[in-house]
Amino acid sequence: MIRIMLLLLGHEVIRRRWGVVLTMGLIWTALGAFILIDAVDGKTLIPPRFFGYFVLPEAALSLLAGIGSHGTARRLRIVKGVALLGVAGLLLSSFHGANFILALILGIGFFIDGAVRIASAYVVRFVGWRGALAGGVFEIVLAIATLQPWPTWYEGTVGCNVGLIMVVTGLGMMHIARRIRRMRPGAPISSLFSHSALAQMLLPVTESEGGSHEGALVVHVWTPTGTVSTPLHQRAINRYIAAVDTNGVISTGHAALEMAPDLYISHYPAVEIDRSRSDFARVLRATADNNVPGRFQPSYAEEAAGWCPSTVKVVFRDFNAARLRIFWDTYRQDNTYNLTSRNCSSAVADALDAALEGAFVTRRWPVLSALGAITNPELWTAGLIRQRAESMAWTPGLILDYARAMSAVIHPPENFWRRILPRKSAAT
Repeated sequence: MIRIMLLLLGHEVIRRRWGVVLTMGLIWTALGAFILIDAVDGKTLIPPRFFGYFVLPEAALSLLAGIGSHGTARRLRIVKGVALLGVAGLLLSSFHGANFILALILGIGFFIDGAVRIASAYVVRFVGWRGALAGGVFEIVLAIATLQPWPTWYEGTVGCNVGLIMVVTGLGMMHIARRIRRMRPGAPISSLFSHSALAQMLLPVTESEGGSHEGALVVHVWTPTGTVSTPLHQRAINRYIAAVDTNGVISTGHAALEMAPDLYISHYPAVEIDRSRSDFARVLRATADNNVPGRFQPSYAEEAAGWCPSTVKVVFRDFNAARLRIFWDTYRQDNTYNLTSRNCSSAVADALDAALEGAFVTRRWPVLSALGAITNPELWTAGLIRQRAESMAWTPGLILDYARAMSAVIHPPENFWRRILPRKSAAT
């Protein structure tokens, strides 16, 4: 979530305020350390029910976001909201075994997430996979520490976990602040987070070269199944990973990005990759031996005519056309295609980063707009999707939900923040 907020504020706003990010990181780390120490000593000044007052609003926001969503995204957000509501109920209740149940939930959650991180890092071998592997091991250790009763017999389990997570995120914020300070003028914010050499190659964009485009930016997604007729127990796998037809052939779907009249980003292998079940595990690795020559489709009209129309379209009105063109001019110099590390979906994700950077700069108070976006559950959803994609691989299903969430953050429905934070163009 922090990364997305920095991205939407843009280089010009963030680079001048790196000290604010550093200060926030210091305060957040100190507060987390206090909560952690308070929980470990067994005599907690902050009772577990205190955290329930923070989880309850998040549960309500998730449920509201689910009601306003559609399809699989709706179900996932409602499930998340119900789960958080149950956790809030346990935190706020006086039930004797509530602390043990919470420790069990947290421990199992950390263990599953850590196992998934380790498995995906080992199988996919994406750039920075060793760091992700270490993160998964850390989560497994945290799960074991959470499930065992010593030293507080579960009375301080919640506080210990909350404090430790706050310390880790606070240290991450301070690291980001130091990197912001060393950024070259005009460099893209994505260079702070990306391990790819592409982000470092992007040319700087001056403030005068930025700005919006009169047309629209459209994200096209072809989901693996193409329709919603898939059985419910298979839909999540088919939507986010791959679908298998009756002949055993695996389809991962496709994603593309269009900016009329002349820019179309659609990266595809020049020769179809063997996606049979027997070879799919091998081609999942993001290693150089799985690189193949790629090709770029000339336009959406030609791609749709040669295949089929996209399943879903997500439209953006506010974006930076200059940064998007610079990204595309740099990206297409290398046509290398890799099923997991440099595919159609990762190209669209990187293009969205370039196009949406500084989306809040056109508003009267960019920082207040970013703070107002914290109350938007779609910002949290986009952050979780991005984190999961970066630890495994971008897929068309993830791009679809990410684009929808980002669109809802940048173009929210009329609400309190929308009314009091008008854009410059509307105010003049």
